[in-house]
Amino acid sequence: MKKRLKELRKKANKIRKLIIEMISLAGSGHPGGSLSSVEIITCLFFEIMRHNPKNPTWPDRDRFHLSKGHTCPALYAALALCGYFSESELWNLRKLGSILQGHPDRCTPGVDVASGSLGQGLSVAIGMALAARLDKKDYRVYCLMGDGEIQEGNIWEAAMSAAHFKLDNLCGIVDYNRFQIDGRVEDIMNLEPLVDKWKAFGWHAIQCDGHSIEELLGAFSEASSVKEKPTVIIAHTVKGKGVSFMEHVVDFHGRAPNEKETKIALEELERIEKFLEEADE
Repeated sequence: MKKRLKELRKKANKIRKLIIEMISLAGSGHPGGSLSSVEIITCLFFEIMRHNPKNPTWPDRDRFHLSKGHTCPALYAALALCGYFSESELWNLRKLGSILQGHPDRCTPGVDVASGSLGQGLSVAIGMALAARLDKKDYRVYCLMGDGEIQEGNIWEAAMSAAHFKLDNLCGIVDYNRFQIDGRVEDIMNLEPLVDKWKAFGWHAIQCDGHSIEELLGAFSEASSVKEKPTVIIAHTVKGKGVSFMEHVVDFHGRAPNEKETKIALEELERIEKFLEEADE
């Protein structure tokens, strides 16, 4: 298990490097929230979810829906490393005609639903979870939401619905990095007491460090054992995690790094990579 944890940490660092490189090359994108969600996506695609890159539409696959679609560079990097498409395709991010648009689209192998209109993703995930029940399938559905996004009322209508239908094959994840495009979440529309809110809506709620591979794996394991109710994981994260000058900085919610910033960011991530490699020796 210790070896596997190290492998997942290396994978997460690789995804961070790809995020910086592809957004920098595109000249636009959302590095902050992409970086904060890396460990969540890493755990799901490389350890937790049942999926097959050689058969993206395999009927028995687990489903992942990126509700906060603007952070798709993290998802695209994971999909490329899994083998859904060539890593070289990442350099076409946001280009006209590319399979990697600025928000997820079904033209991308591994993406089931277009997203980006915030607040709608949990409803889509509920539809997927209900479909599994109707089709007598045992796949699980994972929906990654942003903390700013869950200020929207349709999220809570969906939350009420999921509990009503006792969707224990549904797991929501909140990337709780505490920043949205306009500033700090608590200043725009305070979410607290967030755990109590989800519990009041009939969900099983788990809190964890969203950058701890070990804690995330434990949370996903616990979620899979819950019966008769959906689960939400409140993952406490850092906006811009892994790049010192991006961490906790709202400006990088939707701004690509310039050439100098890209160089510094990649140097920092390469130092982390070296540290992880040396830890294996």
